Amino acid sequence: MAKEEFLPSTKSVIAVPNALISMRNIWKTYQMGIEELHALQGVTFEVQKGEYLAIIGPSGSGKSTLMNLIGCLDTPSKGQYWINGNLVSAMTDDELAQIRNKEIGFVFQTFNLLARATALHNVELPLIYAGIGSSNRQERAKATLASVELGDRILHRPNELSGGQRQRVAIARALVNNPSILLADEPTGALDTKTSFEIMALFEKLHADGNTIILVTHEHDIAKRAHRVITIRDGEIEKDERIR
Repeated sequence: MAKEEFLPSTKSVIAVPNALISMRNIWKTYQMGIEELHALQGVTFEVQKGEYLAIIGPSGSGKSTLMNLIGCLDTPSKGQYWINGNLVSAMTDDELAQIRNKEIGFVFQTFNLLARATALHNVELPLIYAGIGSSNRQERAKATLASVELGDRILHRPNELSGGQRQRVAIARALVNNPSILLADEPTGALDTKTSFEIMALFEKLHADGNTIILVTHEHDIAKRAHRVITIRDGEIEKDERIR
């Protein structure tokens, strides 16, 4: 187990120039009674704009904790985290919410769609929160659904769509705000093998179009579709490999 070290003050540590994401000596510690559980231990890495990264590790490795930190759903116990030069590890909850809406598009294993809403309305939701006007957001939502090959399904509700189509709606919702990062948590976990390959082909297309993608998975076959793979084990980076 890595030994925890005292960190320099935030003022003496700066983000790596030009990195979209910069994580420096990140620790996440949970108090379990009288014991401390170190879910992450000194994690350091950068992600450049336009990268396609997979984070992989077994259950309990710390990959989900790391995903929550990348997505600004949680804050580190120690260390510094920058997105686009913004020190998000020092932000308030309200500031983190703004960063999440502006910088990060989330794709979840279970889709997280509103059951009674159409595909169009589900995709519009981030634009509503961003204060975009009705006609503008409808046009943007329609265009984004078309980009994931669902232009003819905009008025369908989730129960009228296949699992793959529901995940495409979720991907369109993640993309509609033009986020800096597309963050996908086990995006093929609820899909059959054929549909999983179709969704992964869509991610490859989105990456080719210039999107920065971070994929969290426990499946090696899925991780190998990315261009870089970080392996997490026992809260530390075991390997950081560039595949292509």
